[in-house]
Amino acid sequence: MSKCAEITKELTELNEDETLKLVNDALKQNIAAGEILKACQEGMVEVGTRFGNQEYFVSDLIMSGEILKQVSAILEPHLKAGSAESAGKVVFGTVKGDIHDIGKDIVVNMLKSAGFEVVDLGVDVPAARFVEALRESGATVLGLSGLLTLAFDSMRDTIEAVKAAGLRDKVRVMVGGGPVDASVCKSVGADDWGADAQQAVRLAKQWYQVSVA
Repeated sequence: MSKCAEITKELTELNEDETLKLVNDALKQNIAAGEILKACQEGMVEVGTRFGNQEYFVSDLIMSGEILKQVSAILEPHLKAGSAESAGKVVFGTVKGDIHDIGKDIVVNMLKSAGFEVVDLGVDVPAARFVEALRESGATVLGLSGLLTLAFDSMRDTIEAVKAAGLRDKVRVMVGGGPVDASVCKSVGADDWGADAQQAVRLAKQWYQVSVA
């Protein structure tokens, strides 16, 4: 088994220490940082598949995201800026009035592992900040997260702010969170919604016309 295949396997199995050791070993063996990152991304995809098959739980997704963060920190000095082709840019955040971040963090990590550049605005984000980030980044996909029903009004307000800024025809909006469903999506004026991180990735790929593996 190649070193990169080992990295994919250990990350998939959520073996933090072994994954980090293999990453460092691979760098010492002059394996390209981009190849190592790709191996980790493949592991994250498999983690997502296992979650979709109910073999893994939310806690496992969080764990995989934490491992990926550590790997990214190790690889960052070795990755040439702009060397990896981006699948697209996504602005993402939990809307104003809601401070829940677990679901958001999972989606952000899965989007990053799929090759997207993600502008993570954090939690309790006002509508104006989303608009500002869209303008600054040039992203054409916006993700709004919320776990509380009171977040629905903030989602609607944010989408209205994007429209008022003249960006709505250029930006596709996805919404998600525990209580979000198709009726909520329609009510707030979003383009689509996701019940889980995998659906968010599928939507982003669809909107950026990225081939779905």
